[in-house]
Amino acid sequence: MSTVLTWLYVPGDRPEVVAKALHSGADVVLVDLEDAVAPDRKAYALDATAELLASGAPGPSPVHVRINALNGPLAEHEVRTLAPLPGLAGLRLPKTDSADQVRAVAAWAADAPAELPLFPLLESALGIEYAYEIATATQSVRGLALGEADLRADLGIADETGLAWPRSRVVVAARAAGLVPPAQSVYPNVRDLEGLAASCARGRALGFLGRTAIHPRQLPVIERAFLPTAQDLEAAEEIVKAAATDSGALALPDGRFVDAAVVEGAQRTLALAARLR
Repeated sequence: MSTVLTWLYVPGDRPEVVAKALHSGADVVLVDLEDAVAPDRKAYALDATAELLASGAPGPSPVHVRINALNGPLAEHEVRTLAPLPGLAGLRLPKTDSADQVRAVAAWAADAPAELPLFPLLESALGIEYAYEIATATQSVRGLALGEADLRADLGIADETGLAWPRSRVVVAARAAGLVPPAQSVYPNVRDLEGLAASCARGRALGFLGRTAIHPRQLPVIERAFLPTAQDLEAAEEIVKAAATDSGALALPDGRFVDAAVVEGAQRTLALAARLR
């Protein structure tokens, strides 16, 4: 999961849209059973998604499913229905507020053919407060995500500056738990690609890696925003080369101090650059 940059949401009750999304170039397709599906279409969305996943990998992109609220009446049935299916590659857990909720999902998914990666979605003040506990609830947790629309409503935030601390909190919690950096929340204006690029740049500066999208046209913008630049690659190669001849802390010719954490970051940059080839 370390090089996943693009996650594309698609409504689970529209199989024809899901089929297109699988060939959109997204790193992961997120079939949504929650917000994108009307209440009277929930059962159909689950049936359609189960049919899609029943015969193995349905396309070139792995499929994750966002189930319904963990404290609601649908989530357990959805997990028990989907977990055994060979085409399911992961679950996104909306409105996660506690580690116990994550452990409950892991128990519901016990019939999965292999350990199912779980991605808790933090969308409330309580979820943010318990970010690290949620991240370490079970070894099935492979990453955290932030649901900013619901979080804004919960906190009464009208301006984006109010999200600075929750964003950093999620990045720090993921790192402390040894998880991959979280992906940014969706950018809702699918026509404003310049705004999307600028927003991705701000997210990258905060430590996010990649982003969820709601339209295929957003995917190339997100990928470009998070891929390393030529300057990034040059700097990373210099650091890794210097570290190969000296295992301790060292100073580069230009005076920059390099320790193990800096080397690790450079190695991640080079790994990400493999997508450019």
